Amino acid sequence: MAQMKLQLKVVKTDGTVEQYLHTKVIGSISNALALVEQSDVNIAEHLAEVVTYFLYHKQTRRKVTSDEIFSIIKAVLTATNYEDAAAALSEHRFERRLKRSRIEVVSVDIQRLADARLLDRNDRSLDRARWDKSKIVDHLTAGHKISRQAARTIASMVEEKVFNMGLTVVPLSLIKQLVMADAAAVLRAQEQLQTV
Repeated sequence: MAQMKLQLKVVKTDGTVEQYLHTKVIGSISNALALVEQSDVNIAEHLAEVVTYFLYHKQTRRKVTSDEIFSIIKAVLTATNYEDAAAALSEHRFERRLKRSRIEVVSVDIQRLADARLLDRNDRSLDRARWDKSKIVDHLTAGHKISRQAARTIASMVEEKVFNMGLTVVPLSLIKQLVMADAAAVLRAQEQLQTV
């Protein structure tokens, strides 16, 4: 176990580097099993242990990409007769990437119903950008001194809400409101955990 003292680092898709979290692997596997209606937290925990063991004992590097972790999770699911979960996980990941590529953020502050016409995709007078939740993370860590882990949690919560709305053009003012609401909830939860 001496090797596990050196914390494994994960290089995310956006290029940022974070500590490896075993609990995220448990969550990914649990979600994959749930996608095929085979949800079982005990199985997810055991399979995640295999992934973590492999990463710490079979890798010679102290950094691994999130894509490599994803591939190992799929290999473990497939090798343990959960091929359907591995396929569902791949499809889920593809769908999320597709949604991200289709969402456009428009720098407009919607105050009145008349402002809504500014969301027209043909209006090129406004700044437009592809959806990128790492911008939320950067804003929260640099501008508000929130920890990267908390910022990523907030950004993921906002992203889920945006995905669930089914919008392809999102006003920046809406994103700001969602970020503030979710940041307040996360910070409140952190404070409550510290007082326990």
